[in-house]
Amino acid sequence: MKILVIGSGGREHALAWKLVQSPLCDKVLALPGNPGIAEVAECFHLSAMTPQALADFARHAGVDLTIVGPEAPLVAGVADAFRACGLRIVGPTAAAARLEGSKVFAKDFMHRAGISTARFRTASDAAEARHFLDEFGYPVVLKADGLAAGKGVIVAEDRQQALAALQRLPKGPLVVEQYLVGEEVSFIALCDGTKTVPLEPTQDHKPVYDGDRGPNTGGMGAYSDSRILNPGERTRIMQTIIYPTLERMQELGTPFTGFLYAGLMMTIDGPKVLEFNVRLGDPEAQPLMYRMVSDFLATLVDGAPIEWSPEPSVCVVLAAAGYPATPRTGDLITGIDACGATVFHAGTRQTERGLVTAGGRVLGVTSSGPDLPSAIRNTYDAVRKIHFEGMHYRTDIGRKGLKRW
Repeated sequence: MKILVIGSGGREHALAWKLVQSPLCDKVLALPGNPGIAEVAECFHLSAMTPQALADFARHAGVDLTIVGPEAPLVAGVADAFRACGLRIVGPTAAAARLEGSKVFAKDFMHRAGISTARFRTASDAAEARHFLDEFGYPVVLKADGLAAGKGVIVAEDRQQALAALQRLPKGPLVVEQYLVGEEVSFIALCDGTKTVPLEPTQDHKPVYDGDRGPNTGGMGAYSDSRILNPGERTRIMQTIIYPTLERMQELGTPFTGFLYAGLMMTIDGPKVLEFNVRLGDPEAQPLMYRMVSDFLATLVDGAPIEWSPEPSVCVVLAAAGYPATPRTGDLITGIDACGATVFHAGTRQTERGLVTAGGRVLGVTSSGPDLPSAIRNTYDAVRKIHFEGMHYRTDIGRKGLKRW
């Protein structure tokens, strides 16, 4: 089979890396890809990455199956364009992708479907949102309605911070939300509209600094370990969140297909949904693809069961100077080949000087071990062998999970 991966980040590198291991795979193509993806796939560039242009490319290239990495093409309707051309694609329609594309839609959806989430109010703009700030106490959570690359959520510690945050968030509708206390979990399920297969649990680390301090990012690292959720918690999540979501989507006439990602807070009252995403997480995809020992392509094509290594896996993101504000680019990267881990490229570019930084999140260093302490140690041993000017990273990825060992 000829497989197309749409996207250019670490998630897409992990997907391509995993797909080429399948005996069913003859070739992987990537649009637009990156230097790491180019090591396992053939990368192409289009002048316009519109849904129809992507579908036309796939048809002319003889692609058998397409997997969409980022959310923007899904929200724009790429799955609709592909299916209109009779092309197979993993991902939801634009209507179903509103679960991620609109925070206002998602909160209303959860309310109507009886899915547990934080108490909230929706506002048409920042001026109206100011009236709701004191309703839930502080801290309070402010969310921009549309896509914001993982940076559209601000936790304000007091009213002064909240007022300042309202000035920074994009103009348009906002959600003002109760702050939930607990531990975050990323729970992703592969869905075909009616049936679903859950992936192993992961935990993302969004704030830029250790101890979950500082502004949110697209994700500074993640780990996957079976112990993140016990069997009872997994069952409860499926019964109270995943299944009701699929049922409600069918009732709306927009069956959900693809990766349904529930960002959860495990509270003393049980799991509550912080947000829905409609694709694999980044950086969650990296430790997930690393832990998966079965043929992922066979699962996507034939519904083959997924098998997982019992060993936990850890991915640490190496970020560029200035990230998450304005990242500096063009710094020379060294040490990847000798680091001893699998390194997924995210923001890199190949030049005459060598590999250089070309984005905020530059690399995802990924490894595993017989237990979580070993996996953490192996990953950070590799991290310390890589260098570029201004490189920074969190030193506590996976540390929350140590209490389970």
